[in-house]
Amino acid sequence: MLWLLAATVVGCAVWVLVPPSEGNVVQTEPATRALATVDRATATSIQAQGQAQGPAAEPAGLDRLRISSQTWRRGGLGSKALVTFTLRNDNDYAVKDVEIACAFTRRDGSHLTDRSRVLAETVSMKSRKTFARVPVGFINVNADQAKCSLVTARRA
Repeated sequence: MLWLLAATVVGCAVWVLVPPSEGNVVQTEPATRALATVDRATATSIQAQGQAQGPAAEPAGLDRLRISSQTWRRGGLGSKALVTFTLRNDNDYAVKDVEIACAFTRRDGSHLTDRSRVLAETVSMKSRKTFARVPVGFINVNADQAKCSLVTARRA
């Protein structure tokens, strides 16, 4: 009986310590995001419908909105990404519903995971705002680097 217990313990230890074969590792493709463009006639039609139903927020231009600094760390026993970044708004209007997308890579630069998050807070015009430890989701345990970028935002 003692031999059976010892064999089970040794078997479990070997199973845990041996890395998975290359055939068992999932390779993912980086997600791509496309922003839809709206022509002037469609935008006028949408605006007229919005005025009939109530005020609608317009999309904001991303050319004067940027992430000026960013860092990240692990949380949730190492499985969640917590991103801290400063958003700079150089527009003449406030923005809200800012969507960020973060790409996580291994140390060698190979892509692992993409995560995105919409922030419901408002960033005032001609200002900057720091968002501390924003949870963007579960990430691969092999992630070593993160790069976040802006996807979209709306006028407040």
